[in-house]
Amino acid sequence: MRRSAGSPTVDGRRRKGDERRRELREATMRVIARGGIAAVTQRAVAAEAGLTPSLVSYHFPTVDALLSATLAAVNDAYVAALGRCARDADPVPALAALVAQAAGSERGYTVDAEYELFLQAGRRPALREEWSRWTGALDALLAPLVPEPARRAGVGAAVDGLFLRCWCDPVPWRAGDVETVLRALLPA
Repeated sequence: MRRSAGSPTVDGRRRKGDERRRELREATMRVIARGGIAAVTQRAVAAEAGLTPSLVSYHFPTVDALLSATLAAVNDAYVAALGRCARDADPVPALAALVAQAAGSERGYTVDAEYELFLQAGRRPALREEWSRWTGALDALLAPLVPEPARRAGVGAAVDGLFLRCWCDPVPWRAGDVETVLRALLPA
């Protein structure tokens, strides 16, 4: 007997598959945080997740598919955060807090892996769609603040640079420090 698409069996399989893919994305983040992108193989991710390599390849047939799915999940959170910033009456302090928080006291293995993934977008075409999604969301946030497209692109690049600077500097940046830099870049 064939079950309908809404049956509990199908829904249970879908939930189990979604959960498995989430576990594999999280395992990928941990592998990247420890050894960089070069350490990501289906076997390494399987070992990290406590699963078989065949299960990894079932859900993600290639390493690029696994990396793309992992970056998309990470990017979902950042794009949503930009959306929340945009809803503030003055989005600059919220954006500054997001930048400082990403590499400050909230920094964990996730941030290291996120940067590895974004930096690989220049080398791996499969990751570029997520980079474009990020830059599009950032551009949308900045559009009301910086109407001129060329200047807005420069401010967007500066935001990306501030994320990197906050990540690399040995002295943690505070949100107020980031806001001061952002305000210096915005039109008066």
